[in-house]
Amino acid sequence: MRTDGGFFGSNYKTHQSDGPDTFRRLNELPGFALLRSFGVFRHTSFVCSRESGGGLCFLQVLANRSANSVSHRDCRWMTPNACEEQSGLLRSKTLARSGSVQGPSSGGKRIGTGHESFSCANRILFQTVLVFVSIWFLSAFCVGSVVAAEKPETPNIVLIISDDQAWTDYGFMGHPNIKTPHLDKLSSESVWFDRGYVPTALCRPSLMTLATGHYAHRHGVTGNDPSPKYADPNSELYRERRAKLISYIDRFETLPELLAERGYLTHQSGKWWEGSFRQGGFTHGMTRGFPERGGRHGDDGLAIGREGMKPAEEFVEMAIAKEKPFFLWYAPFLPHSPHNPPGRLLHKYQTEGRPNSISKYFAMCEWFDETCGQLIGFLEAKGVRDKTLIVYVTDNGWIQDPQGNGYAPRSKQTPYEGGIRTPILFSWPGRLKPAKRSELASSIDLVPTILAAAGARIPEGLPGLNLYGNLLTGEGIDREAIFGESFAHDIADITKPEVSLLYRWCIEGRWKLLLTYDGEVNRYASTHPRDEKRPQLFDLIADPGETRNLAREHPDLVARLAARITGWWPVAERKTVLKFE
Repeated sequence: MRTDGGFFGSNYKTHQSDGPDTFRRLNELPGFALLRSFGVFRHTSFVCSRESGGGLCFLQVLANRSANSVSHRDCRWMTPNACEEQSGLLRSKTLARSGSVQGPSSGGKRIGTGHESFSCANRILFQTVLVFVSIWFLSAFCVGSVVAAEKPETPNIVLIISDDQAWTDYGFMGHPNIKTPHLDKLSSESVWFDRGYVPTALCRPSLMTLATGHYAHRHGVTGNDPSPKYADPNSELYRERRAKLISYIDRFETLPELLAERGYLTHQSGKWWEGSFRQGGFTHGMTRGFPERGGRHGDDGLAIGREGMKPAEEFVEMAIAKEKPFFLWYAPFLPHSPHNPPGRLLHKYQTEGRPNSISKYFAMCEWFDETCGQLIGFLEAKGVRDKTLIVYVTDNGWIQDPQGNGYAPRSKQTPYEGGIRTPILFSWPGRLKPAKRSELASSIDLVPTILAAAGARIPEGLPGLNLYGNLLTGEGIDREAIFGESFAHDIADITKPEVSLLYRWCIEGRWKLLLTYDGEVNRYASTHPRDEKRPQLFDLIADPGETRNLAREHPDLVARLAARITGWWPVAERKTVLKFE
C-alpha cells in the first residue's frame, strides 16, 4: 500500500477508496454534498491506523499533487518516512510559491471552492476544520462500509517463471512421460489458460516484459546481449553498451516498484538480467548484477531451486513477521541447461531406446516441479497459501534435440509454438474458482492483472489486458487477437529495435499469421534459417505443430491479419513479403 503522511503523519496507511460505488454511498450521507461544495473532498481517500489493523478510519483530504512532487524513483533510495517528509516539503513549497493547489485536475489553475474570497491559507484551514467536524457523522461509515470494502485482503503474490520449457511438457498438459505432480495440482486449483503465449521467445526480452508490462520493441531489450560483431566483449565500448541496455528499465515503472508503492515487500530470485535486483525496483533479492563478476543474467540468484529454497523462504518468513504483503519473483535456472538433474530423477527417465539427452531434459522438468512443490508447501506450512495469488508462466519454450544437448528447430528463440506457447495459471484459493480457459492469453497481460489483484496503481499505456475481473467472474475476454515479435539474440543496434527484427506474428482465434523480416542475425543464425520468406498461415486448432502453411488458400485472411500486425507496431525500415506468390 502506498504510504502518505497527509494530515495524520507517516504512521498511517492510505487505502484508495473502492471507486464509484463508495462515493455514491458517501454522497447519500446527510451533509456530504455540502462539504463537497466547499472542495473538502476533491481528492479523498481513507486512512487507517497501522496499530488498529485498519479498524479505525479517518478521512484524509489530499490536495492535488504538484507536478514537482517526489517521483517513485526519487523515493526508491529513501526510507518511507524520509520520502514522505520530502514529498510533503515539496507540496508545501508549491502551495507557498503559487498560492494555489495544482495538479492533474486543475490544469495549473486556481481551484475554486465556491468561496473565492478566501485566501489559500484560510481555505485550507477552513477545509481542515470541516474535516474534523465531519468525523463524528462519517466515522460510522468508515468503520462500516469502507472497512467492509477493505475486507478482501491484499494478497501475497508469487510469480513462478519456468526457464526453457515446452508448452506440452507437463502432466496437466497431457505429456505421456514427464511427471509434474505439483504443477498438476496447482493447475487443478487455478484459472488456467492452455493457449497462453509470450510475445518474445527469448529469456531476457521475455523477462523484461514481465517486469515492465511492455513489448520488446517498446522496452528496448530485444535480445540477450549487444552484438559482439560490433565491439569486443572485453572492451570498454561493449561494457558501455551493456550498461546502456540495462538502463532501459529505468524508463518504466516496474511491477515490483508498483507493488512496493502499495506496501509490498518484494524479492527477486533466479534469472535477472537488468543489473542488480535494486535496479528492477525490488526491495530484496539475490542478484548483484552487472558490472559485478558473473552478473550477466543472475549470478547469485541462479542458485535458487538448484541449491535449495532458503533465500525465498527466509524472505517469506521476514515478510510474515513484519505483517507485510509480499511479492516473490521465482525464476529459477530450471529446467534450463546444464541438464544435470539429480540421479534419482534421471534414473526414472532412462529407458531403452530413449536418447540420454531426452532423459536428462525430462528429469529437469520434474526437478523444477519439485522446487515449485517445495515453495507452495512452505506457503501452506506458514499458513499463508490461502492469502497468496500464485501466477505461473514460462519465459520461452524448448524442444530438446535428441541428438545433442541443445534445442531442436522451431523452439527456443523462434516464433513457432515450440518457442512462444506456454500454459498460464492464476491460483488464489477461495477467491478464484478453478477453471480451464480456452481463450488466448499473453504474458503481456500479467503486469496489469497482478496489479489489479493487489489493488495497486496501473500505469497508463500498458498494452496488456487486465484479466482480473475475468478471472473473478468467469466472463469471456474481450479481445480479438494477440501479437508477438522475434529479434536476434545479438542486438545489432541497441538504439534501433528494427535492425534485429526477424519475425512478427498475430493470432486470431484458430489462425496464426507469421511474417518474416530481413533483420540482422549474428550468432545463432542456424536457429533462424528464414528459408520461407513468404507469409506463413497456420490453423493452430487443426495443426498445432504448424506443419501446413495455408497462406496460398486464404489470401484475404493473410491480408487482414497482416494489416493487424502493421497497425499494432508500424515498421519503417525492415522488409517483408505480404503475399504468397
